Amino acid sequence: MVYPIVLYGDPVLETPAEPVTEFDEALKNLAEDMFESMYAAHGVGLAAPQIGIGKRLVVIDVTFKEDPKARLVLVNPEIVSREGRQNGHEGCLSLPEFRENVARANIVTVRAQDVHGTWFEKTGEELLARAFLHETDHLNGRLFISHVSGLKRDLIKRKIKKLVKAGEWK
Repeated sequence: MVYPIVLYGDPVLETPAEPVTEFDEALKNLAEDMFESMYAAHGVGLAAPQIGIGKRLVVIDVTFKEDPKARLVLVNPEIVSREGRQNGHEGCLSLPEFRENVARANIVTVRAQDVHGTWFEKTGEELLARAFLHETDHLNGRLFISHVSGLKRDLIKRKIKKLVKAGEWK
């Protein structure tokens, strides 16, 4: 099932997500639906709040279907280490059409559970590191625009207000 992506302005995006406590068939199905929704929206990462579900669940595939083994499901993820620095353009499915240069760590290790509840650690570099940080931010009620200058952030918010007024942002 493909869920619609929640757009900036919806309170679920700025509310810290609740931990996942039940590791059942419904969680596995939700993770699969999230991959479907992410691919349909042409993304490489998706957090549950982006489909209106305030749970600490993330799916990532930085290869966008090229390598099935690259698919990651992170339940209750936490960042355990960050190293180095990278700058790059970043976008968000909840802020379509907006991209900004964002500084992030270049190597990131995340600790998370899989859909069965088993804890694991995974280290990613470059795009995967960026995805870990971006999606974990979503679970903490933060968007990538919180990492840009106040001026750029205000400009984006003003553009969105105009789109809302024009009925082009729902």
